[in-house]
Amino acid sequence: MRPLRYSINVSLDGCVDHLAGHPDEELHQHAAQTIARADAIILGRTTYELMEFWRTASDLPPELRPFQDSISAAKKYLVSSTREPDGWNTEALVGDPVEAVRKLKTEPGNGLYVGGVTLPLALADAGLIDEYEFVVFPTVVGHGPRLFDGLTAPLDLRLVGVTEFASGTRAERYVPADRAEE
Repeated sequence: MRPLRYSINVSLDGCVDHLAGHPDEELHQHAAQTIARADAIILGRTTYELMEFWRTASDLPPELRPFQDSISAAKKYLVSSTREPDGWNTEALVGDPVEAVRKLKTEPGNGLYVGGVTLPLALADAGLIDEYEFVVFPTVVGHGPRLFDGLTAPLDLRLVGVTEFASGTRAERYVPADRAEE
């Protein structure tokens, strides 16, 4: 079974406002490598539309091109009842998203990534996420969506790795505590 990994940028106060952090070249390189490790990424409509910036962006500085190349090349699954894929190596994930992701996990491969806020909440509630990466920006935002707001039960996680960046941002990797020994 291929693992499902979740990666999200978050502020110190748990906000997931994509405009709150200040990603630099080092963070974009980390994100490009993260995406390149996956067989596919799974995105809800909102996150997909945020990522579409990279689909047509031009005149990017050279340090941002690896991320653009990585996300453009990645197979993408779109979870949406209001939008159909229109290219960009994207396929609709139809039906119940939790069951559809459960099925994708049974296919052979190196792993899947999921991003966003709403879809990962449902997948975490279903116990489908095998690894969590929180890219924690050293800032307090005080507004916006909160990480896992509405979770039905606590997630007991075990820290398995930390990457510190020159900016003070940290990428913290966790696994569910009940699977930490696997």
